[in-house]
Amino acid sequence: MPDEQRVANNSQTYAVGAEDFEFEALQQENGQATVIKFRLDDPRYHAGDVLVVLSGSEIHFHGMIGQILDGFAIASDHRGSLLPATVQ
Repeated sequence: MPDEQRVANNSQTYAVGAEDFEFEALQQENGQATVIKFRLDDPRYHAGDVLVVLSGSEIHFHGMIGQILDGFAIASDHRGSLLPATVQ
C-alpha cells in the first residue's frame, strides 16, 4: 500500500478548546485566521492529521495539519474559520 494511503487511513483529530488555544495567524481572510501556526510537540500527531478548535459545541477552526517542525504545526482552514486573525 502506498504511504499516502496508509497515512490517510490513520489520520487522527487533535481537538482543543478555543479559550486555551494559542496560535499565530499566518494568513487571514476577512479578519479570520485561515492558516495558523501553533505549538504541537505531542509525538502522536503528524502532518495529515486534523486540527479542530472548539468553543463548546461550536467549531471555530477545522483544518488539516500540513507541517510539524521544531514543536510547531501549521494548519489551514480556508472555508469556515472563526478564529480572529490576531496573535493569540
